[in-house]
Amino acid sequence: MDEKALAERFGIRVCQEIHQFPFVRDKVNIVPYLLAKQRKAIPLEETPLGVAVAISDPLDLETIAELKLLLKKPILPVYATKEAIEGAIERCYHQKDEETRRLFSELAKGEASLDGSFLEEYDLLQQSEENPIIRMVNTLLLDAIQNGASDIHFEPTESGLSIRYRVDGILQQKHTPPREYQLQILTRLKVMAKMDIAEHRLPQDGRIKLRQGGREIDFRVSTLPIVYGERIVIRILDKGNVVLGLDRIGMGERLLKTMRKLVHMPEGIVLVTGPTGSGKTTTLYSALSEVNDAEVNIITIEDPVEYKISGISQVNVNPRIDLTFAKGLRHILRQDPDVIMIGEIRDRETAEIAIQASLTGHLVFSTLHTNDTPSALTRLADMGIEPYLLASSLLGVVAQRLVRKICPNCKTSYTPSLEERKELNLSKEGIKLYKGTGCSGCFGTGYKGRVALYELMPVTGKIKEQVLKSQDAEELRKVALSQGMVSLFACGVEIALQGVTTSSEVLRVTRIEEEL
Repeated sequence: MDEKALAERFGIRVCQEIHQFPFVRDKVNIVPYLLAKQRKAIPLEETPLGVAVAISDPLDLETIAELKLLLKKPILPVYATKEAIEGAIERCYHQKDEETRRLFSELAKGEASLDGSFLEEYDLLQQSEENPIIRMVNTLLLDAIQNGASDIHFEPTESGLSIRYRVDGILQQKHTPPREYQLQILTRLKVMAKMDIAEHRLPQDGRIKLRQGGREIDFRVSTLPIVYGERIVIRILDKGNVVLGLDRIGMGERLLKTMRKLVHMPEGIVLVTGPTGSGKTTTLYSALSEVNDAEVNIITIEDPVEYKISGISQVNVNPRIDLTFAKGLRHILRQDPDVIMIGEIRDRETAEIAIQASLTGHLVFSTLHTNDTPSALTRLADMGIEPYLLASSLLGVVAQRLVRKICPNCKTSYTPSLEERKELNLSKEGIKLYKGTGCSGCFGTGYKGRVALYELMPVTGKIKEQVLKSQDAEELRKVALSQGMVSLFACGVEIALQGVTTSSEVLRVTRIEEEL
């Protein structure tokens, strides 16, 4: 009998969603963090009958007794899953938004010395009376995660240290700590990333592995010497926020059907294109998860491996020991793979090996940095790949961009002006578009989260004919559009009309494509 059935049998209330209870919603914590974490139990609300507490084990009478003794009130158990309780604990015990600023003001009043001690992995939510620099750095990392940041920028300037978060693809100024603590903050980050703290002249790379409540989070750290000191950028690799699966990354029904057909082909190349930070890696991982099976041997070579996926062998590129994409790919082909994922095709050698692999019975996924789908074929031709090889090996090309979604809490509709309708190629009058006015939930930006725009070009017979004639991107685009391809711009306009994003976001990420 499972835990839920046990709870129902003993008459314990079962609740699947506990985030709407007052204590969780308002981030009220009335028991110590370690107790909540270890016992997988969290108070939800106080009623005239006692304190409602979410528990994951209906038979854990010891925890109920301990909480009754601690709170000095009757305990009303409520059953919830471990995942739901861990999420509620993470919310309740996260530092409030003002905590970081308060710590900065504390630093300005007192003295702080750097403690070099470092635990390789510890819980960010488990705050203690540590050195104020350590507490402040921990709180900064926690604050960035809570804000949904993908990167944290620590940039020394003439006036002090500027700390910015990249949220939904846009940099936002967040904090400016006292100048006298700049070196200590940056040194602490280097200590955590196991870098050489005595080296200030050369760039360095490192990683930090920490926990936030029940989930592990990796941080990729990069330093760069600049005029006013060392600039540090931290990429946050939060596995808890990764959504994998072609049906879960925002592809439309028609596009999803075509994409699934491509990724289940026995051999050939599928390319994903777009600028840095456009979600190419997530799309590739989603494609891999679609074909991930015990009967399929999948090997990837990446620079670096960002997320580890069960059932897939992943190789890290390492130029220091001459493990390049091309060299690694040659050895991967000796491992009897069925599916190969190459992080990026950067040169002719890698492109040639990938094409040969696809022609000898392997399905190959990879990325290119181009603006749209037809330009991918032009880029490969510029690398020196023969047109007949492109026509015979390529299955399809996906181009994508990420646009910010309108915050659902402050979303409003409006009637666009004639000029705005012209920019979106909308001739019909009386249509409605949407925008966010800004609220506390979206930190006043009007946006919360991101969604992808896609452009998928299957390499059909007509496309192959055009490739053999000419690899000109504009000619290829005309043929692809005549074959039914929906452009990035058209995809953006469609979701803007649906109220998912704004017209300004669509124009921001697709303007280059339209001006080509």
